[in-house]
Amino acid sequence: TTLFLTYGVTNRKNPLTQKKRKKANPLAINVFIVNFANRLNIINNKNNKTVTETKYIFVTGGVVSSLGKGIISSSIGKLLQARGYNITIQKFDPYINIDPGTLNPYEHGECYVTVDGMETDLDLGHYERFTGIQTTKANSLTTGRIYKAVIDKERRGDYLGKTIQVVPHITNEIKRNIKLLGEKNHYDFVITEIGGTIGDIESAPYLEAIRQMKWELGKNAVCVHLTYVPYLKAAGELKTKPTQHSVKELQSVGIQPDILVLRTEKHLGDGILKKVASFCNVDFDCVVQSEDLPSIYEVPVNMQNQGLDSAILKKMGIEPGETPALGPWKSFLERRQKATEEVHIGLVGKYDLQDAYKSIRESLSQAGTYNDHKTVITFINSEKLTEENVAEKLQGMDGIMICPGFGQRGTEGKIVAAHYTRTHDIPTFGICLGMQMIVVEFARNVLGYEDANSRELDEKTEHNVIDIMEDQKNITDLGGTMRLGAYECVLKQGSRAFEIYKKEHIQERHRHRYEFNNSFEQEYERAGMKCVGRNPESDLVEIVEIPGLKWYIGTQFHPEYSSTVLNPHPLFLDFVKTAIACKKGKK
Repeated sequence: TTLFLTYGVTNRKNPLTQKKRKKANPLAINVFIVNFANRLNIINNKNNKTVTETKYIFVTGGVVSSLGKGIISSSIGKLLQARGYNITIQKFDPYINIDPGTLNPYEHGECYVTVDGMETDLDLGHYERFTGIQTTKANSLTTGRIYKAVIDKERRGDYLGKTIQVVPHITNEIKRNIKLLGEKNHYDFVITEIGGTIGDIESAPYLEAIRQMKWELGKNAVCVHLTYVPYLKAAGELKTKPTQHSVKELQSVGIQPDILVLRTEKHLGDGILKKVASFCNVDFDCVVQSEDLPSIYEVPVNMQNQGLDSAILKKMGIEPGETPALGPWKSFLERRQKATEEVHIGLVGKYDLQDAYKSIRESLSQAGTYNDHKTVITFINSEKLTEENVAEKLQGMDGIMICPGFGQRGTEGKIVAAHYTRTHDIPTFGICLGMQMIVVEFARNVLGYEDANSRELDEKTEHNVIDIMEDQKNITDLGGTMRLGAYECVLKQGSRAFEIYKKEHIQERHRHRYEFNNSFEQEYERAGMKCVGRNPESDLVEIVEIPGLKWYIGTQFHPEYSSTVLNPHPLFLDFVKTAIACKKGKK
């Protein structure tokens, strides 16, 4: 912009003075460019930044799945960010689904949603929570999307006359998507996590693409391999053989890992680290261990203490310089460690799986820390919740979260929970389907419509207080067709939601087909449930609340997707704060 304003317009009248500008001197332009480039170089050198082109870090996993590649990728991103680098992280999943939007959470955990409406793997939630970056559809790829892109090109005739093969066409498409983020947004580092485990047949094209990129990019590409070192209790020994085999498997496809991260439940001595380094052709200072820690948020500090970020930079020919302090991050950890008093939150849902509500759990945990409490989360199976046992099941809970979901199963239990918490004034937070069940419960027990329901759950109900959105009525494909991504919401001044956000206009992420039926709005308002947030374009009700209760709020959107370690979401902060106050009021 500076270059354009200084030299870009020549021989034209200045609209302010009506005088002709002087013609730009080409030599002066060259001098300006050189000086400007030198100035940038000075700034970069001051920040220990000598990156001139995007560098790529590949994170792979071996031995077994669920070792925590997403946490390691997020930690690497956080540490490089702390050094002043501009980074992003992407996830490549080997399954053939286009996205995880139609997968059962028991199969793949929660479905995370980006701001631009892409349904993705839950690891993208870790990326955002750790680094504070906003991911997009470019940060998440599946084998299904890769193959679809290649097939679409073939149908258009882009490969006319060519026989389409895994190599080079599929691998080239993978490489194109890996490089796309760096080339388009000029990131210093692009961290690419490869899902699955080395040896899986589905991962072969990704490994071949990595092999090619490491060869093509030289020092601008490194591979971080995460493996498992098991402890055999009967023998009383830690075993490195699985790691050796995993590395050998990686070497067999032409990839020599540059750095090894050893996942372990027990501390590994230098003897074991040296053995792994020697047997796997890796430098000793490039072998680090990832022990079990009380919190995933301690992993970046643990990795920094062992020099993981320094090792990566050295491998890429960059002088690491001074180690950053990670001040705000460590302050969060210190506050978390000091928070010993507990606040108990009940999670009412149908998926008895920790990863099914991962972002909600992490948002509640972060909110507890910032309220100087340890959040203890108890899962309450909504399928087994009835009017007869609800008091027993919810006993001891300081607040209740009514979880999102799809389908009939477990919804009546959520309605039972909403009724109990409303009539007993227990802080209650309903998200998406949870908000809709709050609305249904109110219609049945306050408005007197016994058959009130969502059109999703009962197509024949006359009192469809939750109805399908107008633009969703004729959609037949299930995948990627819901109302997805960030939408604007205008808050009603004077409402509890407005007080919490402290602003009128907000943006939050959505994932739903059904909405509050506005034809019933006046009845709800008169009876005490207020519609306090709505989309200015569609008039969709986004937030409902009951002002007469301590904390009773439902949101059509998913605020958990926007909560990060250093910027916790205000709704979760206020919800947990109120739950703590209610707990103390009982004593």
